[in-house]
Amino acid sequence: MKTNVKNILLNGAMACVVAMAGGNALAAEAKPNPITAIDILLEPDATMIQHATATNDRLRKVFPKGFALDASHRPHITLVQRFVRTEDLDKVYTAVGKVFATANVTGLKLEAFKYYYMPDKDLGLSGIVIKPTPELLTLEKQVIDAVTPFVVETGTSAAFVTTPEDPEVLPELITYVSEFVPKHSGENYHPHVTTGLAPREYLDKMLAEPFETFTFSPAGAAVYHLGHFGTAAKKLKEFDLKP
Repeated sequence: MKTNVKNILLNGAMACVVAMAGGNALAAEAKPNPITAIDILLEPDATMIQHATATNDRLRKVFPKGFALDASHRPHITLVQRFVRTEDLDKVYTAVGKVFATANVTGLKLEAFKYYYMPDKDLGLSGIVIKPTPELLTLEKQVIDAVTPFVVETGTSAAFVTTPEDPEVLPELITYVSEFVPKHSGENYHPHVTTGLAPREYLDKMLAEPFETFTFSPAGAAVYHLGHFGTAAKKLKEFDLKP
């Protein structure tokens, strides 16, 4: 996939200029990047977390360098991923919160029915696929409509959660977030829970195994700051859901 990244975006490593006082320079304070890559998502219940964690443990045994499902890699079901203006995040929370305040999120009954993976050279990003229901698709559209006024076309690696040791995300991830609407939403929406990384040869064998379907429900809803591989790296806002 080709990525059209606009040059108007600033590098996330920029620091503010500080005044000189008494001949001593004050330490520069890092400013937040003007663009933030977000994931508006559903947090699954214990049933899905148990299955996702078991799959992640399995994958890490064959590929220890893969990531664990931990505080910076939360199991989740993406509703929409977008680039938004950082200064508008509070407005995003308010708009999306109105959707979750009226939706019966925890009442959704979802079915997990197979494994899949997204190839990346010799590796694959694995996940558990969920059947979209009319109710889930309606919720997704409402959330997309709520966040749309605050969306920008694209961003850079600086819009994601990264580290000095690993500051660049995959270009494919930037393209994926930029094109989530419409290429991965609506009739193209394929809800899933990401479970980890492993060699494609191993994942091909895993996908050929029988999959025992199971049902579960969302237990929460939140906005996360996206990290490497599209992981839910940092919780920005959690919403109160009606019983």
